[in-house]
Amino acid sequence: MISLPTPEDTVEFGQRLGKILGAGDLVLLAGPLGAGKTVLVRGIAVGLGVRGRVSSPTFVIERVHKPGEPGGVPLVHVDAYRLIGHVEEVDDLDLDSDLTEAAVVIEWGEGLAEQLADDYLVVRLERQPDDTRIARLEPHGAWTSRVGQLT
Repeated sequence: MISLPTPEDTVEFGQRLGKILGAGDLVLLAGPLGAGKTVLVRGIAVGLGVRGRVSSPTFVIERVHKPGEPGGVPLVHVDAYRLIGHVEEVDDLDLDSDLTEAAVVIEWGEGLAEQLADDYLVVRLERQPDDTRIARLEPHGAWTSRVGQLT
């Protein structure tokens, strides 16, 4: 369990996560509206060193952020909120192809995107009554040995 008392702490945690991400990494973000999923992705983008403003892709579903430097890893940021219950639409996004070249972070992806990779990390965010966020990490596959870099 990681306590994130402020939005800045959430961004900083995202930066740490982004620094260890590479092409082929899949991260699923779970939590209710307002839990800090997009704020966390802003930090991930900084850690990866990608270009462009990070905002929720709720209405466009997917945004691709190009690397800031040659040889860098792009970030594919997906908001699957509107796809809940429509697994075939996740397949239509062709994210398995993106995973060969990019780090893929999916908000609301739990129950939809696990089939994309054997190795993935679920970050479960909870908003406490005092507005502190709590992040719980649920590693799968190779992430079980990598998750220690984040705590």
